[in-house]
Amino acid sequence: MLSVIDSKEYLERMLAHERPGAGKILAFYEHRVGAICKDAQLLLLPMDDHLVHRGDGVFEALKFVGRRLYQLDAHIERMKGSSAAIGLAPPCTWEELRGHILDVCRASEAENGFVRILLGRGPGGFGVDPSECPEASLYVIACAFTPKPELTYERGASAFRTSIPAKQPWLAKIKSIDYLPNVLMKKEASALGADFPVCYDERGFMAEGATENLCIVDEAGRIEVPELTNALTGTTMMRAFALAKGEIPVIYKEIREEDILRAREMIVLGTTNDALSIVSYNGNPVGDGKPGPISRRLRELLLADVKAHGIEV
Repeated sequence: MLSVIDSKEYLERMLAHERPGAGKILAFYEHRVGAICKDAQLLLLPMDDHLVHRGDGVFEALKFVGRRLYQLDAHIERMKGSSAAIGLAPPCTWEELRGHILDVCRASEAENGFVRILLGRGPGGFGVDPSECPEASLYVIACAFTPKPELTYERGASAFRTSIPAKQPWLAKIKSIDYLPNVLMKKEASALGADFPVCYDERGFMAEGATENLCIVDEAGRIEVPELTNALTGTTMMRAFALAKGEIPVIYKEIREEDILRAREMIVLGTTNDALSIVSYNGNPVGDGKPGPISRRLRELLLADVKAHGIEV
C-alpha cells in the first residue's frame, strides 16, 4: 500500500529524484513565483494546469547565439496572434513578457541558448472548461543550445513523406502546445533513419515539417513555397525571404510531391537549422544530391542578420 507523507518529505523525495535533461536547463521563470531560478529540479508545472492535461496553451521558441537573441519581436507578435486565436491573454503585459524573456536569457549566463515561452490557461481543475482557471500561466525557460556543426550544412540532410497528415488549416496557424501530430512525425522519421518528415494535406499538397518550414527551388532559380494554409508561418522563413528580397525571387504556390523531382534544391527553414539543404527525399537525390547555392545564400544572410540585429543579452 502507498504511504501518505507530509509536504516536507514529499518535497525532499521530489528534489532527490533524478531529472532527465536537467543539465540542459539554464534558467527559468514562472509567473506565480515572480522570479528566476536556476535549479532544474524546481522546474515543475502544476498537473491541473490546462496547459498540461488539455494542451490549452500556446508557445514560442527562439534562440540566442553569441549572446544575441534573434527575432524576439517577431516571435512575440506571432504569440500574440496564437493567443488571440484561442482567447488567451498573458498574466502580464506583452512588454513585461518581453522583459522577462531577456532577463531569463541574461540569467542563463550562456553564450548560446534556446528559449521557450509557454503561455497556458493556468491551474484550477481537470475539466475542459477554461473558467476553471482564474489566471493564465506563464513559463520562460532558457536551455543549452549547440549550433549544428558546419559539416551538417556541407553534407545536407534527408527527408521523407510522413504518414501523418497535415493539420487542419485553422489549427495549423496556431502555435499550440498540442503538438501530438508533430511528435508522431518526428517519431516516424527517427524510426526510418531520416532527418526530416514532410506532411501533405488531403489534396496531396505539401504543408510543413515537424517543426520547420519547407520550400523548393525551381529550374529558374526561384524559391517555391507551399501556400501557408496548412502550415505555421515561420519567423525564420519570413525573415530569410525579406533579407533575400530583390536577389532571389519567391513565389507561393501549391506544391505536389512530384514537384520535388524537378527541383534544383529543397530547403528546410527554422530556428534551429537556419537554412539547411535536403539532398535526399524518399531515398532519391534532390537536384544533384548536394547542398545548393540558394540554401547556402539564405543561411549566409540569416547568420549575418543575427550578428547585425540580434538583441544583446
